[in-house]
Amino acid sequence: MEYVTTKSKDVTLLEVLDRVLDKGVVISGDLVISLAEIDLIYVGLKVLISSVETMERLRGAPFASPMQEPT
Repeated sequence: MEYVTTKSKDVTLLEVLDRVLDKGVVISGDLVISLAEIDLIYVGLKVLISSVETMERLRGAPFASPMQEPT
């Protein structure tokens, strides 16, 4: 595998969105609101961003495109 380095490359938002939907991304985080060292509110967050086609491919199920008729 050959690695190519460049000094700068402009990346558009569309290219980033295309890559995220093609590969998928998981965002997770925790938020705790405390008062006087007593936890009042805890929010756990897990978000999966992906296209339906990518999820079907990773799951192993066939993806039926809108142009295909159901069998």
